[in-house]
Amino acid sequence: MAEEVQNGAENNGAAAEKTTTAVVFSAFKPQLLVQAPKATDAVQFYKSAFGAEEVSRTLHPKRKAEQELPLVLSAELKLGSAVFSVADLADEAAQLKSEGSGCVFVLETDDVDGAIATAVGAGAVADGDVTEVEGAGRVGKVKDPYGYVWTISSPAKKAVVDVEA
Repeated sequence: MAEEVQNGAENNGAAAEKTTTAVVFSAFKPQLLVQAPKATDAVQFYKSAFGAEEVSRTLHPKRKAEQELPLVLSAELKLGSAVFSVADLADEAAQLKSEGSGCVFVLETDDVDGAIATAVGAGAVADGDVTEVEGAGRVGKVKDPYGYVWTISSPAKKAVVDVEA
C-alpha cells in the first residue's frame, strides 16, 4: 500500500537537513498592466463594464497635486470575491508596451526573503535583489521553471484616498 504524502511534506524521500517554518501568503492578486496614461481609464472601464469596486488607489508620486487628473500608479479592484489590480506599465517593462500588455502574478507575505528562498529551493530562479519600494514595501521577483515571473512583496501600507465614482 502506498503512503500518502502531502506536497512539501517530504524532500523526495530524503530527510530534511534543517527544519524550516512554512511561509504563509496573505493574498494572491493578479495585476493587469496597461500603458501609464491609460491606467485611470482602465480602472473606470472595469468599474463601468463589470461593476468592479475600487478598494484602493496609489497615485503617481511625480504627478503634481494641482493637476486635474492625477495619474494612477496602481488601483486595487474587487470583482465578486476576487481582487486584482490595474497598474501603469513601468519603463523597465517597455518590451510589453502593447494592447493587453500582460499579467504579473503578485504574492503578498510578511516574509519576502523566506518566500523567495522557498521558491528558489523548489526550482525557481531569483530575478534580481529584493528591494524596498516606496508605498509598496519590500519587493522581489522569481521566475518559475515554466517561465512565469512572480512578484513577491510585503503587504503595502494602506493609504486613505478619497475616491469619487
